Amino acid sequence: MKKAIVTGVGGFIGKAVAKRLLDEDIEVWGIDISPKLLEELAENENFHPIIADFTKYNELSDMLPHGADVFYHFAWQGVCGDAFKNYSLQLDNAKHSCDALMAAVKSECRRFVMAGSVNEYEMDSYIGLDYFEPRYTYIYSSAKQISEAIGKTLAYYNSIDFCCGRIAMAYGENNRSKMLPNVVINSLINNKPVKLIEGKDLYDMVYISDIVDAFLAIGKSGVNMKSYYIGHRNFKTFRAIIEEIASILNPDCPLLFGEYPDVPSGINYNKIDINALYNDTGFECKADFRESILKTAQWVKTLNWN
Repeated sequence: MKKAIVTGVGGFIGKAVAKRLLDEDIEVWGIDISPKLLEELAENENFHPIIADFTKYNELSDMLPHGADVFYHFAWQGVCGDAFKNYSLQLDNAKHSCDALMAAVKSECRRFVMAGSVNEYEMDSYIGLDYFEPRYTYIYSSAKQISEAIGKTLAYYNSIDFCCGRIAMAYGENNRSKMLPNVVINSLINNKPVKLIEGKDLYDMVYISDIVDAFLAIGKSGVNMKSYYIGHRNFKTFRAIIEEIASILNPDCPLLFGEYPDVPSGINYNKIDINALYNDTGFECKADFRESILKTAQWVKTLNWN
């Protein structure tokens, strides 16, 4: 790989991927909405900033290099909280993902790699059923599914490789969102009782360095038209993971399991091909859990949440 394009390059995962690519002396064209988000990356002479919001994605091909090796698409608005309920926002995300793909086609990029979500496996469980009881997360996950389905179709008929990495719950430094790992860690380091579901279902969390390794592996040797699970190849229950985090950060802090009612996620881990990415690329999660949680906790302290 010599040239790569990264959307959402100012964000948590996009920036981490861009940094790794630059470390490997790969030229990176990074796309985001504000010059301020790109200042750190712009210090590298191999980084080429492109300031563009979603409304400019249909013009991206005029700003991109010809024949880049991989186009990584991470830009997505609303990945947690009330934004899950915003159907207009999520449908816009799907449309602009397709716009990004067509920009990759027009600039004759070799491969398009989309960031998907573990939540998509919820929809896999319900597609084809005459009846199911949805939750608001399905608006987000179905928008991701739409992006994949239309994206793969467009890619197929425009002769560009398409792969997707469906990411388990992500955590790590530079994640400013109030996703579950950050909220739990913040409570523990501030010695606040943590209100939780009962948590008997299987769960997975993946550290940022492993996510980066996974996307580089997909970009270099993923199989065309495949969607890969990005996470571990063995699972624990939600409760066991939270208890392990607490044992690392604050063993005496109360964990209030059952404070919130369990809402079935719909993810059947037994039906996910958790070995596909390893078999096709050799990728394996390597981050030490204790070390990664301690690093993340140091980062969360800087956020100064109440």
